[in-house]
Amino acid sequence: MSFHSMWAELLPVGRSSASGGYRRFAWTGADADCRAWFEQQARSRGLVHETDRNGNQWAWLGDPAAGDAVVTGSHLDSVPDGGAFDGPLGVVSAFAALDELRGRGARFTRPVGIVNFGDEEGARFGLACVGSRLTAGVLTVEQAHRLTDGDGVTLPQAMEVAGYDPDAIGPDPERLSRIGAFVELHVEQGRALDLSGDPVGIAGAIWPHGRWRFDFRGEANHAGTTRLADRRDPMLSYAGTVLDARHEAELAGAVATFGKIAVEPNGVNAVPSLVRGWLDARAAGQEALDAVVNGVEKAARARAEAHGVALDVERESFTPVVEFDHALRDELARILGKDTDPALRVPVLGTGAGHDAGILSGRIPTAMLFVRNPTGVSHSPAESATEEDCVAGVAALADVLEGLACT
Repeated sequence: MSFHSMWAELLPVGRSSASGGYRRFAWTGADADCRAWFEQQARSRGLVHETDRNGNQWAWLGDPAAGDAVVTGSHLDSVPDGGAFDGPLGVVSAFAALDELRGRGARFTRPVGIVNFGDEEGARFGLACVGSRLTAGVLTVEQAHRLTDGDGVTLPQAMEVAGYDPDAIGPDPERLSRIGAFVELHVEQGRALDLSGDPVGIAGAIWPHGRWRFDFRGEANHAGTTRLADRRDPMLSYAGTVLDARHEAELAGAVATFGKIAVEPNGVNAVPSLVRGWLDARAAGQEALDAVVNGVEKAARARAEAHGVALDVERESFTPVVEFDHALRDELARILGKDTDPALRVPVLGTGAGHDAGILSGRIPTAMLFVRNPTGVSHSPAESATEEDCVAGVAALADVLEGLACT
């Protein structure tokens, strides 16, 4: 099956007719449809399909128990009303690259795996890369069991409804010990390749990043009868903090975003009692990131005190800077043949976006390939990549797999 036909087959799954974006959230019907698609692609190629204890799907060519396997893939879930390429491009390209190698008559000397990591985006339970975090042991079972969605459904409850055993989740060091290299292909979530004119790039590092929850607690009251001077309105503190986050990010050369908010009692004619906002902050270095988060929290506390509002701040997730394995990164450049001619070198890019490859980097050698995004827009229905660049990405991934896993 060609890249084009696979892409067309997956494209309608979980798509919103209203926004044109995707709602492929973990352990929902759309997620189940994506999983069924992955399994069908695996079995149609004669690959061994399995789902591990953490809900990640694997398709194997060769015996993974032999060890030193080369794995590629990404994820199929999405952010709310996200684009088509973030995640699925890497999974579709993995199957297409395997087809390409078989067409070349490649002889495999190492097992090859394709993976679909579960709940990478964290759209439902608020924590990114749950599947890979559990596998790598950087998310404990206890922490995972406490995850809850916006409707109060816990992760264990959602898994049970979907037919999976939440009591089985946890670290999987044996599986990881069988993997010699993981290479994730992903659409670029920025414009570096568009500006350089390159269809494909190699990842250098992932910026340190995290998510912090700010709970501003005030006093619910009547919007029409309560004097402004008598209000303890947490919305005022939150609104000012949003602007403070932008200011602190500009000072540090970083990015900071309040993109999610919950309000109680959430009535048009009521002064809120609680405004809960989530800060996403990322920077090229740890010092800059600390400066942003500390600056935002300091400003938020000053605003809360001025408005008679209480404030709680909790770090919900954090990923330190990820330097991808230098030896593997250099091997990708050598395989792609661009290191011999400076005019043809594949650019090495840093990124502020988190990925499963970043989570796994502390356990196994990982690397990433990026495919050009002509607008740089991501986490939006406007996210895009040309078919020509997608095909170039498949060819690059096939070359990498051939160099790593074949004679």
